[in-house]
Amino acid sequence: MAKDETILIIEDEESIMDILAYALRKEGYRVHGAATGQEGLQLFEGIGPDLVILDVMLPDMDGFEICKKLTVMGNVPVLMLTARDDIVDKVLGLELGADDYMTKPFDVREIIARVKALLRRQNRQTSSMHLVINESIRIEPRSHTVLKDEEVVMFKPKEYDLLLFFAQHKNQVFSREEILDSVWDFDYAGDLRTVDVHVQRVRKKLDAVARPSIIETVFGVGYKMRGN
Repeated sequence: MAKDETILIIEDEESIMDILAYALRKEGYRVHGAATGQEGLQLFEGIGPDLVILDVMLPDMDGFEICKKLTVMGNVPVLMLTARDDIVDKVLGLELGADDYMTKPFDVREIIARVKALLRRQNRQTSSMHLVINESIRIEPRSHTVLKDEEVVMFKPKEYDLLLFFAQHKNQVFSREEILDSVWDFDYAGDLRTVDVHVQRVRKKLDAVARPSIIETVFGVGYKMRGN
């Protein structure tokens, strides 16, 4: 079945590019490829993709630097690929705005599953009713907008999904495993610190220094959002 989504692959290994492009096109996605970071950034501006698959090691630019630029340029999911199975790299990528992270070699079926999950989360239609978090923060689900003191706060797709999940389940405590299963929308095999990284990013964007965080840490268990 034809799909409307466009995917940009920034990958310098031709064999990996060919495998990913073939598999994604077979699923009905429109696919564009770039072999360098500079070409990828130019294509991003030109085609406005719905998702980016980004290699960490490129010939001209560091993938982490590109990820940071993409976060500023547009609010689209970024799935990073690396040949290094290093938790420091993974956490750094997530902190810079990546929504998911996979280590080479990978099973292309898992890439497809993760792409679908990211796009499904991004495009899922929700209720038009706004969700009030507190007196200054609310969510407008239909437009995927978060407002703080009537000013729009920009969120990456996974950050928004995490905040929406907590807002829909106020005062309920969730373990990191439960949050991964619910927010990442599939049996995520990554490190549980993925949740910690995203919670920290949401807190940084919304919390005032003088008040407790809207997302509380429940030591030994996980997290919860305080209700009004």
